[in-house]
Amino acid sequence: MSRELRGHLLVVDDDETNRKILSGRLEAEGHTVSIAENGRRALEMIQTERFDLVLLDILMPEMDGYQVLQYLKSHQTLRDIPVIVLSALDEIESAVKCIELGAEDYLTKPFNQVLLRARIGACLEKRRLRDQEVSYLQDVGRVTTAAAAVEAGAFEPESLKDVAKRTDALGQLARVFQEMSREVYAREERLKREVAVLSEETSDRYRLVVGKSPSMNQAVDVAKQAAPSNATVLLLGESGTGKELFARAIHNWSDRSAEPFVAINCVGLSKELLESELFGHERGAFTGAHQLKKGKIELADGGTLFLDEVGDISPEIQTKLLRFLQEREFERIGGLKPLRVDVRIIAATNRDLEDAVKEGRFREDLYHRLHVVPITLPPLRERREDIPGLIDFFLQRFSVATKKHFTEVTEDAQKKLLAYDWPGNVRELANVMERGIVLGKERRVTLHDLPPRVIAAEPRTRSDTFSYRGAMDASKREVVLRALAQTRGNRAAAAKLLGVRRTYLLKLIKALGID
Repeated sequence: MSRELRGHLLVVDDDETNRKILSGRLEAEGHTVSIAENGRRALEMIQTERFDLVLLDILMPEMDGYQVLQYLKSHQTLRDIPVIVLSALDEIESAVKCIELGAEDYLTKPFNQVLLRARIGACLEKRRLRDQEVSYLQDVGRVTTAAAAVEAGAFEPESLKDVAKRTDALGQLARVFQEMSREVYAREERLKREVAVLSEETSDRYRLVVGKSPSMNQAVDVAKQAAPSNATVLLLGESGTGKELFARAIHNWSDRSAEPFVAINCVGLSKELLESELFGHERGAFTGAHQLKKGKIELADGGTLFLDEVGDISPEIQTKLLRFLQEREFERIGGLKPLRVDVRIIAATNRDLEDAVKEGRFREDLYHRLHVVPITLPPLRERREDIPGLIDFFLQRFSVATKKHFTEVTEDAQKKLLAYDWPGNVRELANVMERGIVLGKERRVTLHDLPPRVIAAEPRTRSDTFSYRGAMDASKREVVLRALAQTRGNRAAAAKLLGVRRTYLLKLIKALGID
């Protein structure tokens, strides 16, 4: 990030851990960072300090993010402060409301760090150029007034002093426009450098770390064999196993690598919104459709479309998707003309689609259309031999990102990382490593930098004695941890997923010593 794009940022979040991690990242990138634990405190600080950008959470006590946005944009002296919303609310209504209230952008947690960096850079650049524009207009106004006076003959060259005034006025005007030209060129060069840096970091972010395990290498071999074809690939596996990374790798190994890779997560979107996101809509197709919008399928023309969590789509969308897979054509919502595209489909799910077909929740014909080249990605607990390599990879990546130059993970910390079952798989390991580096005080990740649930993990030991109760407890623990990981720690949702009462699940969690 160039020096001009560093600024004074205000992080507003009621979660202390979130504040520490985000502020640590931003300070490592050269920003000056202040923090506020709620909306009311944020407004107090904004009244007394100058901030170049506000990073704002939505769900907070006392005063939420919506109220903060409304206050800022309703006051003349504060409305020019750019705001990026960082929220756990992955809801289109919340995003629309924030944008309508004046937010520059809306990113959902956990957010893409490279994307956030780009958004921050864009906001700071926009504000800097606006300040520069005001300064230039003031200069041009002064010089234009002087030049007009020269043209009108207000300066009569009766003395050398008057001649000097004319020359100085025209010289000032020339210098202003020269400075503007240099600024435009410098801005173009700076943006080129930013794009190059972001491209390099994005490439590293989506690098596929294979490892040593036979199951993972077998999955990679199948993916490489399928890549040159146009066959549909179905990626199967638990959440966090790296299905999107695999999809991107297949795209990069194919002849379509120079064309778009377009991803859409099918879970959490209403039927109407998902239909619009996939197929697009014509202007006037429904209330609020003020202009034509191309869908993800159309945007992926020539490249690859990645359908993540495809097992969660509604029956109506399943029918439309099946027709597209059969005919390779579709209509936008409200459209009459069929559109043909050349798209390679890669789908992914953590559901058991065969069971869904038997239960009538997923179309059998669509299942067979997707199930052309199935690839199952093993969970991290079944390929523990790959954990050391992943630890080294994340150590290097997050050390560079935070500029903290960590060099190792201590032996006792590494033992705990190897012993933990990783219900959230590689994604959870990445988060734990990032947390350790951001919060760590030495140039190495120590046992104290790990979260309590990892510290509590006990190494697996082989025993000649077989305990029925021990085996049952271990199985229960694994099932509960997987359910909690899939529901992101929501115990009520986990109980529903497991088909048990919430009170029973809470007792089970306590009995099994799950943190």
